[in-house]
Amino acid sequence: MSELRGALIGCGFFAINHLHGWRDAKGANIVAICDTSPERLTIAGEQFGISARYADAAEMLAKEKPDFVDIATTAPSHRALAELAASRGVAVICQKPFAPSLQDAKAIVAACDKAGVPLMVHENFRWQSPMQKVKAVVEAGAIGEVFWGRVSFRSAYDVFSGQPYLAEGERFIVEDLGIHALDVARFLLGDALNISARITRVNPRIRGEDVATMLLDHGGGVTSVVDCSYATQLEEELFPQTLIEIDGSRGSLRLSANYKLTVTANGTTSHSDLSPPLLPWASKPWHNIQESVALIEQHWIDCLTRGKTPQTSAHDNLKTFALVEAAYQSAATGQTVRLSDFLD
Repeated sequence: MSELRGALIGCGFFAINHLHGWRDAKGANIVAICDTSPERLTIAGEQFGISARYADAAEMLAKEKPDFVDIATTAPSHRALAELAASRGVAVICQKPFAPSLQDAKAIVAACDKAGVPLMVHENFRWQSPMQKVKAVVEAGAIGEVFWGRVSFRSAYDVFSGQPYLAEGERFIVEDLGIHALDVARFLLGDALNISARITRVNPRIRGEDVATMLLDHGGGVTSVVDCSYATQLEEELFPQTLIEIDGSRGSLRLSANYKLTVTANGTTSHSDLSPPLLPWASKPWHNIQESVALIEQHWIDCLTRGKTPQTSAHDNLKTFALVEAAYQSAATGQTVRLSDFLD
């Protein structure tokens, strides 16, 4: 079977990781790139040997006719670009946040559904290999019936140096990072019915919130705490690690600092090292996220080739996006918010 032909829109900070992942993936090849910055186009094109370079996405899709497009731009441009791709019958993988609003996200889904083209969100935290392994332990029933969990990301890492726009928005940590942690909570513990959230801003040099604590009700007696911070100074800086705690009827598991997994069940404790591999093009401490980019892109290719629904399909990601919107509403009102109010 011939390789799928892909095109990338957006050649900025994180898109270089996308291009590394596509270059190593089996079954697809990026044949064209698009960006409004000539400098970024040149850098990406030269680094990855891509000669088809465009400043206009419509022109690129018309001339190259790719099988899929990877939208790696910022959220405000996603709807127009995704709808453009859908109108050309081109499958879409879209960077998170999926869109600037839940309304826009739903519109993108509707456009792709109408056009009959696959649509997946590049929600990669659940694709970090330690998360996949934690999920396997839970699904194997090693700790029994799960009743509580915690997804925690706490750091003082300066994310603004590489992505200065993050300091400028009215929203920050829930929308940019919390969306990943909330998706991991859904991935490990199931969909949430209700959420209660509290947020605050510690860093006076940014506009949005940099600390968030969220309580999720997953139904059936299962609850979780999702906490995120970019204002937490620790003895050891763990960026960009996500720590996991899960309790079950027969035991517990802990994914602690430096990817150490501890599983205690029926009076016996085991320890494992879930450190992700350092890919040839990756660099620490980003290597866990960089590996997840490669894994999610290979998953996308496999799903397109086999006609399967991606794990992080747009329909699935709407539930994560709804959690973000509900978290902000809860923080603003001080009330617990039902997820069904956002998904009807």
